[in-house]
Amino acid sequence: MNPISKNSANSLKLFVVLTRALQSIEKQVTKDIKSHGLNLTEFSVLELLYHKGEQPIQRIGQKILLASSSITYVVDKLEKKEYLGRKACPNDRRVTYASITEKGSKLMDDIFPKHIEAMDEILAGLDSDEKENMIEQLKKLGYHAQDL
Repeated sequence: MNPISKNSANSLKLFVVLTRALQSIEKQVTKDIKSHGLNLTEFSVLELLYHKGEQPIQRIGQKILLASSSITYVVDKLEKKEYLGRKACPNDRRVTYASITEKGSKLMDDIFPKHIEAMDEILAGLDSDEKENMIEQLKKLGYHAQDL
């Protein structure tokens, strides 16, 4: 068996550590969001519309990294709960917009501050400077992998 270089061993270890950290963080974030009666995808769609305004349904999937086939299902569920509405684009019949309703905005007004507190608690293992450094390092790593 060939010995693995220290750099290769660290690459493997980094992948495992990143994966486990992400799994642990996602578990806690999901638990927080479920406590508000939503699943992670529903929350992501509402959060996008809450902060960015109405969006073409076809683009929502790209922005929250979800398959377009799943977006229709999630939008349907949120529409049934009266958290969002659909609106046809006046210039292009192929495009439909989703926008947050008053009921959806009130929900997000209530739960988003609590979500921020939960995120602060979940990520309290790092101080502010460490978070900034981590953000830069992970961006660098992500851009490199994307360019391969």
